[in-house]
Amino acid sequence: MKKVTFAEFGGPDVLHLIDAEEPHAGPGRIRIAVRAAGVNPVDWRVREGQVLGAHPTELPSGVGLDAAGVVDEVGEGVEGVEVGDHVFGEGASTYAEFAVLSAWARMPEGLTFEEAAGYPSVVETALRVIRESGVQPGQTLLVSGASGGVGSAVLQIARERGITVIGTAGAANQDYLRGLGAIATTYGEGWVERVRQLGQVDAALDLAGSGVIRELVELTGDPRKVISIADLGAPEHGVRFSGVAGSVPDALSEAAGLISRGKLHIPVEKSYTLAEAAAAHVDSKAGHTRGRRVMVI
Repeated sequence: MKKVTFAEFGGPDVLHLIDAEEPHAGPGRIRIAVRAAGVNPVDWRVREGQVLGAHPTELPSGVGLDAAGVVDEVGEGVEGVEVGDHVFGEGASTYAEFAVLSAWARMPEGLTFEEAAGYPSVVETALRVIRESGVQPGQTLLVSGASGGVGSAVLQIARERGITVIGTAGAANQDYLRGLGAIATTYGEGWVERVRQLGQVDAALDLAGSGVIRELVELTGDPRKVISIADLGAPEHGVRFSGVAGSVPDALSEAAGLISRGKLHIPVEKSYTLAEAAAAHVDSKAGHTRGRRVMVI
């Protein structure tokens, strides 16, 4: 099978598309014929060799956590899923023609493989950081870097829970944020004052790692009310860096329910082939995403 791997840490050029042995589903796992794989910032962070406690890496390593596809092997002890089912979920080395998943759910009706591949880690992260921020219904959450995959999920989930969201993004994404129910404003010079004029901020999320931790603490008045998923230096300011996943099966179940009820939709901004994995990482690191990027197999 074809698979994207890297044998050393470094830039996008360390990624190679190789012929590899197919993985197989062990106990409690399933294997899928991958139809699409999510492109997440954690993918290029791991490739660069950043120290992420939730994702220890042994070289050579595959790439990718999220995928959607067709079940073709069911491991011992697994119930409720059969060969031929269409699922989306999280596993390892998902930039490949076959991948083993450790958590999964059936794809909601009407969802394409491309769309489904963009949800697993994104929704788990969104649910986790909303919970960790402590924000409650009726309060206001500030989201820095709100137009990407996690931001898109946060805005919609928060709206569903009765939380007001102020989202920052580039000028081109202001209408996109408003369409997801956020009060939108641009980042850049003067952004802190623009946010202040929109009202009190009860909690804040740093989703882009754009060097705004100090300002988010200033706006909330308490570093314990700020969570970052993108700035490894956040703890230096007393801010929690959230990099350890919660319950992925629970997140997939909640995502499926929200999608089925029309309460959650994350568009696919761009798709790539396996041979274009390096370009996908370059684009992901550059940011300015509206929705999700995925690999199509």
